[in-house]
Amino acid sequence: MSGNHGAGSNERSLWIALAPTATFMVAEIVGGLLTGSLALISDAAHMATDVVGLVIAIVAIRIGRRPPDVRRSFGYERFEILAAAFNALLLFGVALYILYEAWRRLSEPGQIDSTAMLVIAVLGLGVNLFAVWMLRSKQDNSLNVKGAYLEVLSDLLGSVGVIIAAIVIRFTGWEWVDSLIAVAIGLWVLPRSWTLLRQSVNILLEGVPDGIDPAAVHDTLRGLPGVTDVHDLHIWAMTSGRVSLTAHLVVPGDAAGVAGLLDQARTTLHERFDIGHVTLQCEPAPCADAAAGHRFL
Repeated sequence: MSGNHGAGSNERSLWIALAPTATFMVAEIVGGLLTGSLALISDAAHMATDVVGLVIAIVAIRIGRRPPDVRRSFGYERFEILAAAFNALLLFGVALYILYEAWRRLSEPGQIDSTAMLVIAVLGLGVNLFAVWMLRSKQDNSLNVKGAYLEVLSDLLGSVGVIIAAIVIRFTGWEWVDSLIAVAIGLWVLPRSWTLLRQSVNILLEGVPDGIDPAAVHDTLRGLPGVTDVHDLHIWAMTSGRVSLTAHLVVPGDAAGVAGLLDQARTTLHERFDIGHVTLQCEPAPCADAAAGHRFL
């Protein structure tokens, strides 16, 4: 129930952030084309990806609420990770386009209306500040929301950059500053997009979630009373914050205490590593998998 409540809270925040962002996106795209400012166009492009990213994030949350079925026993929560990966690729594409356009503009500068550019950027900054405020407290709970948050945050910094460029152009006439700011925005977005994509791909590949040391988990299980070996240890996450674990525990001798051992193992894994979904197989001697290249740890 807490997961559903969190998803509902995330969705409300995304809807509230989406409304002003979508409204201003149209105005900023038109303004960027009218003023001829690349920095403003780059900011408008980021805002367009904000809208797409927010919509995708909302759709992902709604699909993720679907209950498990016979064919998808883990449910649909991983759709949120697919959305986060898609948002990261969107950010990559926009950043690369802006870098290319900035390079082209440096050789073919155009006229820039710095006054209109400044007014639009200030309005955009207000919209982005509101959206960042709505999403900031939710972004640590979901990679999906984090992707939307990073898009809006990059937009906020883009608006700040456009304001700086407009002021500089207004008082110095240095129109090349417009392209310089656009490049700075693109370079700021790229590493953050890469981080989001890396985290998303790690979950999709069922890698060990960040913050969990698999060797420490192995040693913890190996240190339980009666356990002589641990193999086939797998640790992965279906989505943000939903970590699962499977392992084989070798427990020689009488199996009477296995139930208590399993309870202790689950409690320890939950308290020390915040692993909630645990599947353990106890066996009196290492099974064939232990000698067949499937030990992992």
